Amino acid sequence: MYTNIRKIGGNVLLAICDVEILGKTLREGKIVFCVKEDFYKGARVNVEEAMSLIKNSNIVNMVGRNVVKKAIEKGYVHPEAVLNIEGIPHAQIVKL
Repeated sequence: MYTNIRKIGGNVLLAICDVEILGKTLREGKIVFCVKEDFYKGARVNVEEAMSLIKNSNIVNMVGRNVVKKAIEKGYVHPEAVLNIEGIPHAQIVKL
């Protein structure tokens, strides 16, 4: 998967996506979700490395079956908080 870390003020924003959906546009009803390279493409890591980055991030934006499934397994994301767009799960984490 790809991970992209940005520091915004005192916050750390982590974007994670599964490799196979980078650059795709997902559509469902009125939702149009672009998995943009300039937002998501950064270091290519395995799923465990991606999960370890969540610990030090204030905001996490993730899209893809593999990353969201693992985030649910690790307890970072509640299954009911996942939005499916064209069958691809998307979730966000915000730590206040």
